[in-house]
Amino acid sequence: MSQTVDRALSILPLLAEGPADLGQVAERLDVHKSTALRLLRTLHEHGLVYRQSDQRYRLGARLFALAQEAVENLDVREIAHPHLVELNERVGHTVHLAVYEENEVLYIDKVESRYPVRMYSRIGKPVAITVAAVAKLLLADLSEPERRAVAEKLDYPMYTARSTPSAAAFLKELATVREQGWATDLGGHEESINCVGAPIRGADGRVVAAMSVSAPNVVVTAEELLSLLPLVRRTAEAVSREYSGHTPT
Repeated sequence: MSQTVDRALSILPLLAEGPADLGQVAERLDVHKSTALRLLRTLHEHGLVYRQSDQRYRLGARLFALAQEAVENLDVREIAHPHLVELNERVGHTVHLAVYEENEVLYIDKVESRYPVRMYSRIGKPVAITVAAVAKLLLADLSEPERRAVAEKLDYPMYTARSTPSAAAFLKELATVREQGWATDLGGHEESINCVGAPIRGADGRVVAAMSVSAPNVVVTAEELLSLLPLVRRTAEAVSREYSGHTPT
């Protein structure tokens, strides 16, 4: 990637944190203000950044439009969404849909809980890959060499005492998930949040996405959430049938 393109793209994550002035952008990129200004002007011309009246820059509407268009063109999301809504209406808890792209597991859809206690998760945001149920489902479908290569590159932050502590432990859990066909996160990322998930498969039987139901333990216990697993799996199978055109094995 050319240095100019790399620098221009580096501006976007900075502005995602909030509006920034020219000096802040130049400092973050470690370039002269004139260089930063040229990059900002180019991004502005394409609608990717916007210059406010206070002379600070923020992300532009065109960027959000492109992101929304990309999400909407993911066929699995379009197919899965009505099923996610139906599941949410039945159980009342937060429902997520995620995919594995370029070494990250990303949420591509979310249906909010009907309860006042909400989860802090966003469409397009990477998940905690070593603990999230959807991540385990997606990575478990990789070949054994791929799983090992991914696991050995990851960091293993101890979000809670139940977080996955090492590559060896992660690989063991992925093997279990691969065999049983479902996954959980029982307080691994946040002590108060539990999650159960199931895979969505394509025509070739490979996992193309993963869905999950999550809830805080002040609403339901882990055991109560686990009792919903058959319903979660049936929903994932229904999405798989519609996506692939046949009943997955």
